[in-house]
Amino acid sequence: MNDVNQSAEYSLGQIIKHSKFDYRGVIFDVDAEYSSTSEWYDNVATSKPPKDRPWYHVMVDNSDITTYVAERHLQIADDCSVIQHPLIDVYFEDFIDGRYLLIHRQAQ
Repeated sequence: MNDVNQSAEYSLGQIIKHSKFDYRGVIFDVDAEYSSTSEWYDNVATSKPPKDRPWYHVMVDNSDITTYVAERHLQIADDCSVIQHPLIDVYFEDFIDGRYLLIHRQAQ
């Protein structure tokens, strides 16, 4: 995760907006580079964003959908109010100053 933190423009718990599809969401995971299948990339990532840059797992506001988004399609949301999504409480423990805080789990 250190490599991701150094190269990723956005971070976990940050409220973002998709620049192409205009939805808000919250980042709940980050991959340092594309890590899904070639088939998904060929069929879904139609603008062919770079695979060697960070990709983000995003909970979409007012939905039960999560998305996998290339960094170049994200921007910081103007509206940083709470996100309505059924998985919020699974990943985050609090919402402070427009940002979600991850649940801290103890290693076993």
